[in-house]
Amino acid sequence: MWKAAIEDALVKIKDNTKRFGDHFPHVSFNGKYGLNPNEDWTNGFWSGMLWLGYEYSGDEAYREAARRTVQSFKRRMESHRVLDHHDIGFLYTLSSQAQWMVERDEEARELTLQAADVLMRRWRPNGQYLQAWGLPEDTQHGGRMIIDCLMNLPLLFWASQQTGDERYREAAIKQANQSRRYLVRGDDSSYHTFMFDAETGEAMGGATHQGYTNGSTWSRGQAWGVYGFALAYRYTGNPLYLDTAKRMATYFIRHLPEDHVAYWDFDVPMEKDTYRDSSASAIFAAGMVELISHLDAEDQDRAEFEEKLRLTLESLVCHYSTIGEQDAEGLLKHGAYYVRGNTAPDDFMIWGDYFYLEVLMRMARGIKGYWYE
Repeated sequence: MWKAAIEDALVKIKDNTKRFGDHFPHVSFNGKYGLNPNEDWTNGFWSGMLWLGYEYSGDEAYREAARRTVQSFKRRMESHRVLDHHDIGFLYTLSSQAQWMVERDEEARELTLQAADVLMRRWRPNGQYLQAWGLPEDTQHGGRMIIDCLMNLPLLFWASQQTGDERYREAAIKQANQSRRYLVRGDDSSYHTFMFDAETGEAMGGATHQGYTNGSTWSRGQAWGVYGFALAYRYTGNPLYLDTAKRMATYFIRHLPEDHVAYWDFDVPMEKDTYRDSSASAIFAAGMVELISHLDAEDQDRAEFEEKLRLTLESLVCHYSTIGEQDAEGLLKHGAYYVRGNTAPDDFMIWGDYFYLEVLMRMARGIKGYWYE
């Protein structure tokens, strides 16, 4: 099943290289991906899909397309175009770092280290966190940290390994610790964001930007937590991170509907027309593969985790993918971007496509993606 899903996906990806040209997909509208000239937070996912396609198939068409995206990211870095946010890892881990890992290209390595320095500019010493959005003086976002940022920390861990500079690693560990303390609630659910006083660093309270309410649990944020803490454990060996990933995964599993694919928020009223978020379940599935890889055979949660991973991935492939839909641009239907803002609440999400492809390739061929060497 996994092989057939991958082969179908690779055909679509190759077709999309012709459709997209030098532009990057974001989310779809009526089945067609909206494109941008490399100025959104999501563009690394397309680059990562191309590198995965090359690793799986050896087809030079994917490699050449992936290389062109990295050159685009180089130009973006040189002009510092829309880089004042925390998603630098999503952009450069899956593009230039991927090229370094696949080809050992020194120029790609240097570009990735530049990206790590850009992310470090977001460090706010008063509150000991990486600011999610905007500049320090931003009145709306100046004190905001965000659960998504856990997936940008591998860039800092990698930079520390490459350079021997502990500043990167120390910032990543402190961000992970603050995320455990302030973003993960006592019942193992999570806030999307948490606010600090930008000047004093005083903790103010949890909030949401894309979830149902401030007190609800946005399913994609919960999935970022599962994968992000599992990766933090890989880099540090800190058992607290592994325990947090396990607890967040258990919460995710306990709140799934019968078909094992999440609604867009775990606390939204679940009615006939309530939106799903297949992208949250794709991230969760990829995170579960990483999490399970760290569990001993006798771990009491391992068997359940393996079963729920299988059920989720089977459901995504059989009921949410576009297998057999020859002209489809995306791989996963029924993703949700920003439901409360009525922005792509039931469409293709390029990050959903990326994590779906990553987990399939890891299950089928052991191709693990680019979050660590």
